[in-house]
Amino acid sequence: MNDTATLAIGLADCADARDAADVVALLDGYARDPMGGGTPLSDAVKARLTGDLAANPHAFSLLARLDDEAVGLANCFVGYSTFAAAPLVNIHDLAVLQSHRGAGIGRALLAAVEAEALKRGACKVTLEVLSGNPARHLYEACGYGDYQLDPATGHALFWQKRLT
Repeated sequence: MNDTATLAIGLADCADARDAADVVALLDGYARDPMGGGTPLSDAVKARLTGDLAANPHAFSLLARLDDEAVGLANCFVGYSTFAAAPLVNIHDLAVLQSHRGAGIGRALLAAVEAEALKRGACKVTLEVLSGNPARHLYEACGYGDYQLDPATGHALFWQKRLT
């Protein structure tokens, strides 16, 4: 990011055509990246995504725009921590265009997610990251780490079982 560029981060309005197109394009770019699986989003997912996000009261997306160009995205979902009896925010997707990585946009998106989480009364922010993802260093630098209750019982593992 050059010194004269202006970075703005705000909530995406998935009912707005421009924001919706930017959310889909950025997520598709992330999906095509090896850290996102290396496969583009299907046409069906592209057609449904922003409508589904807009209809989900627990979802919010943040768009990072550099001089009005969408360069970063955070898709988040509000959940609930039973141990804290309080909301939590999970960052489901964090994406920065390849051409803009290393310029502080990811760090700014994380700070914006944390600010939004605090507005929503969240007790914590969670995310999942592949062990080989270079973004892991950013997350660690921003205070994220393995989840554990007691070191003697180990750290949490993120598992999945595909249903479709």
